[in-house]
Parts: sequence; C-alpha cells; structure tokens
Amino acid sequence: MFPVELRGTRAQTLMWAQEHEVEPAALRQLRNIAQLEWVHGVRVMPDVHLGKGATVGSVIAMRDAVAPAAVGVDIGCGMEAVRTSLTAADLPADLHGLRSRIEAAVPVGFAAHDDPVDVTRVQARIAGQRAAGTTLRAGWQRFWRGFAELDPAVHARESKAHKQLGTLGGGNHFIEVCLDSTGRVWVLLHSGSRNIGKELAERHMSVARALPHNQGLPDRDLAVFLSGTAEMAAYRHDLDWAQEYAARNRAVMLALVCTAVRDEFAVLPVTFDEPISCHHNYVAEEIIDGVPMLVTRKGAVRAGAGDLALIPGSMGSRSYVVRGKGNPASFASASHGAGRRMSRSAAKKQFTVADLIAQTEGVESRKDAGVIDEIPAAYKDIDEVIAAQRDLVDVVATLRQVLCVKG
Repeated sequence: MFPVELRGTRAQTLMWAQEHEVEPAALRQLRNIAQLEWVHGVRVMPDVHLGKGATVGSVIAMRDAVAPAAVGVDIGCGMEAVRTSLTAADLPADLHGLRSRIEAAVPVGFAAHDDPVDVTRVQARIAGQRAAGTTLRAGWQRFWRGFAELDPAVHARESKAHKQLGTLGGGNHFIEVCLDSTGRVWVLLHSGSRNIGKELAERHMSVARALPHNQGLPDRDLAVFLSGTAEMAAYRHDLDWAQEYAARNRAVMLALVCTAVRDEFAVLPVTFDEPISCHHNYVAEEIIDGVPMLVTRKGAVRAGAGDLALIPGSMGSRSYVVRGKGNPASFASASHGAGRRMSRSAAKKQFTVADLIAQTEGVESRKDAGVIDEIPAAYKDIDEVIAAQRDLVDVVATLRQVLCVKG
C-alpha cells in the first residue's frame, strides 16, 4: 500500500500516508519545499502534520543546500531510552513518590537547574551502572569551549545554556517509566536543545531569509543556505554544536533519572542496559540514490539497516523500540512518533480535564488544564502509524507507560 506519490510536485515526494488523510496546509508545505530547485526528493512519514516553516514528519534530500526550517527550531530534538533490571513486580501500586523524585531531579517547562549539573559527580554516582556513561565521560571541556565560537548573538546565553543542560522543557517533551511485554521496566525520555538551540535556529533562519537567492520563494520560511558560502559554514557549525548539546542534554537527564530510580528502589541492586539514543530534528550527510546529499529529518528518525530507534506514542498509549530495515525508498527513515492529529489550540477547546483523566487512566502523571493540549486524543493512533511503516522498521519492544512527567 505504501509509499504513495504526492501529486503536483517537482521533486519526487513519496508518502507513507494517504493524501486525503493529511491536512491541506501540510500538503501545501510539502509541495512548496518539493518545488525548490535544490531538492532531490522528499519523503513523508506516517506521523506527518503541519509544522512551522516545514512539515513535521518530512525527510528532505538536498544537493548542496540546507533549509533551516526543515530542521526546525528544536535542533537535535530526539529520544533516549534504557532498560532497567527492575520488573513490574518491583513497582509499588502508587508511583507518585517516584514521579516526585524524578521531578525534583529534572527541572521541567521553562525551569532550569539553580547551578549547572556537576557532570563529574553524576558520573561518579552512576559508575558501574552503565547508565548513559559513554556520553558523560568525555569531551565536556572541548564542548563548552565551543560556545565562544557560536554566533555572537547568543553569547549572553552561556550561563543559561549551562543551567538548562539536563532539563526537560515543555510541550510534547516527556520523561516516562514504561513496562515492556516481558514486564521489564524502561526509562524513556524526549527532549532537545532547549532555549540555546531555538535561539541559534531563529538567528540563522533570519539570515537565510535575507539572502538574494531566497527572494521570491513560495514560502519565505523555506529559505536555504548554499554550500561553499560563509552563511552555510556558520549555520552548519552552530547546528552541529546544538545537535551535540541536545544529545548531551538527554544523556545528563537520563543519568539524573536513573539515579532517582536507583534511590527510590535503594533496597534493590538496580542496573541499566546500554541506552538507545536518536535525533529526530537534524541534518546528516548521506548518500542518496548514489549521490552525496544533505538530508534533513524534521520529526523523523534514521532507520538504516540495523539502526535502533524510538517511536513514542502519546502520554496514554504505547511507545516502540524499533530496528531499521534500511529501506532506500524512504531515504532509510521512519516516523518520530504518533504525530498530532489536531493543533494544541483545538485540543484545548475540545477536551476537558475530565477527558484527560479518563484517557490517562492507569498512568501516574499530571492531570490538569496545563497539559490538556497533550491529551492522547490530540494524537494519531500510534499502532496505525507503526503499521503504516512495516517496510521501514521491525518492532523490537512495545512499551506501555505507567508514569509520565511533563512540563
């Protein structure tokens, strides 16, 4: 059944969704970007929906060009997960204490740590537990020295960037405790590059819009940088740093959460497997149809042959650990989640706190007006999304949420 070709595009656009199921505004976005002369092809994942500037759930291969909007403002946003030695039998009937401990360890929403996380101390606490150890052990001095080389417009944000490292953010970002089909407990989290990534993205988008070759585009948000230019070099430099910040942010958060879990179950010898990590808003240099390309994935994960990835549902459904099949038709990509089926404002108008409570029954989580826009009914059916990409990934594990932290 899939893929299907989107009609009326210059560059081939293949979709793992039916055209009539995609909102018209998102189809317009896809057609607009497929018209750009630098675009080799567009691939559309089953969680597709309207995004700011470029469509969420899109994979775009470009020749010698990158559109910052095709990455998005949350540069490097992605997922991290780890399987623990705990089982369902180890969990208490009431998980409120564990949620409170996690929320005390990881600031959410606009909040930040009072002081930067002492990575050395965190590393010492998880020594021998294998939780996010490889990312925490090396390169921190080199990484932070790179801040001085970012666009001068963000230099005043260095202190904030230090304090936001190891924080969750808001919106669809989350920390979850889940059970797989064998009863093993997992920790799963979703976050990105926080405010520093947003400010870098917005700065470079502004620069791109003003470039002469971007005048007269069908959508000014689709402005591109061209290879060989100073503007492209500056963007790629800052992009790479922000992608690394996002990965380190998730690694530190995972370490903090794993420490909280271990403290909550102090009478048990809790250990952790090697974590699984993946970006879903990023740029990579890849060979597409035999030619080197710059590939942007916005709300999509790489699903190369053997690649492990994470595809979450909503806060009241399931999430999936998957292994990529390396399907070249999708540019070796898969969806990044369930995808929204309605806007945040529409969800707030349509649903009540009572609806939220009903739809998150059995999940220890916030159940107040502040997260109604994240209600499960605002998202597509994750099982249908997974079924639509059977030719892209194999399911390795199915995770059922029992605890969810949101900002």
